[in-house]
Amino acid sequence: MIVEMSLAGVRVELPSNQPIVLLRETHGERYLPIWIGQPEAASIALALQGVVTPRPMTHDLMKNILEEMSVQVHSIVITELRDGTFYAVINMQRNGDAYEISSRPSDAIALAVRLGCKIYAAEEVLAEAAILIPGGEGEEDEEEELARFREFLEHVRPEDFQA
Repeated sequence: MIVEMSLAGVRVELPSNQPIVLLRETHGERYLPIWIGQPEAASIALALQGVVTPRPMTHDLMKNILEEMSVQVHSIVITELRDGTFYAVINMQRNGDAYEISSRPSDAIALAVRLGCKIYAAEEVLAEAAILIPGGEGEEDEEEELARFREFLEHVRPEDFQA
């Protein structure tokens, strides 16, 4: 089973300066933190902010190629967590043929942000790595969510998610 997720934000964990992307369960209370690389974090943040660079960055180039070749990206799925590493696939379609392309979650998310496609996570991944951030019940505005995310980042370490 897969669960729809939304992108809650991208931040840098201090003092290590390690970027983290946080996905939020769309119809639930679980959050999925994924540590990512600096370039991917910057790419996701630029897309979220609507920044257009003078020349296409890698994920913009990928989007442009897919669109030019009439490939529709339907979704990305965080499929697995193995030995502390997350895995993902990009689900595409062209001329009636479906394709499932292996990807790092950070690249898949960077592409999903640009294309506006759905983001999912396998229930098994959420069962193993999802967290509940206190105070997440009910409707809240973006500033409250960001404040809780920052509080979470102040106390979490990568070791917290190792089995």
